[in-house]
Amino acid sequence: MTARTIKQQIAALATSDGAGVRIKRSLGQSQAVRMDPFLMLDEFGSEQAADYIAGFPAHPHRGFETVTYMLQGHMLHEDHLGNRGNLQTGGVQWMTAGRGIIHSEMPQQEEGLMRGFQLWLNLPAAEKMKPAGYRDIQANEIPSVQLPGGTVKLIAGSLTLAGERHQGAVVGGSTCPLYLDLTLEPNGNLTLPVELALNAMVYLYQGQASVAGEALQTSAASLLTEGDQLTVSASSDGARVLLIAGKPIGEPIVQYGPFVMNSREEIEQALQDYRNGQLTA
Repeated sequence: MTARTIKQQIAALATSDGAGVRIKRSLGQSQAVRMDPFLMLDEFGSEQAADYIAGFPAHPHRGFETVTYMLQGHMLHEDHLGNRGNLQTGGVQWMTAGRGIIHSEMPQQEEGLMRGFQLWLNLPAAEKMKPAGYRDIQANEIPSVQLPGGTVKLIAGSLTLAGERHQGAVVGGSTCPLYLDLTLEPNGNLTLPVELALNAMVYLYQGQASVAGEALQTSAASLLTEGDQLTVSASSDGARVLLIAGKPIGEPIVQYGPFVMNSREEIEQALQDYRNGQLTA
């Protein structure tokens, strides 16, 4: 087994998106800061309604998937397909923009903590124009595995632990996404397999933790070296860490705001389709 170590830590930068929602962005803070196949990772979290109340009014996407993980709070999703889903504490919204989708994500609370993450997962050229889709995953649909040292919540992907195969709420896909939420006990350690073919990162969002003896920065995308095994260790306060991995696509990326394609011509076509009302046709 080859242990993964920290290759680079990309601190999240404070910014805003949507109609003024305050976020912290690590991957995607510039178009040069990505980890194939992932385009962007945003963390949001505030008890001040002014930081999130305006939400994300109707807007388009094409060419990738969005994964929203709600740690705490309540948000309503609506799109042109007629989907209407309540994203609540512990739940996940997995949306495939494909050829095109127009959707909104609006808070359903006027006070209290709203906290979570949004991840953008690229699609290969062969899948960028497939039909749009949406899945609303409730908290009780996401499996978790209790291990010595902590708990693994399997949002996406599969893990073999002690000879037993565990599947997440979402499995499959050409990029084989792995998305885990790790809760480490005080002074606990979790050692997990991560397939060699996958690019991988961890994101510490609570407590203190380390990988191979190197401390993780809080709210930073910590990109990992190649390997087939990862050990995360917590301090005496315990920790919560996201583990995100996927098979790289290795294709050109041209992005213009909410459109992610492989060429400038495809971006221009997306813009023309949107202006002409053909984005979702």
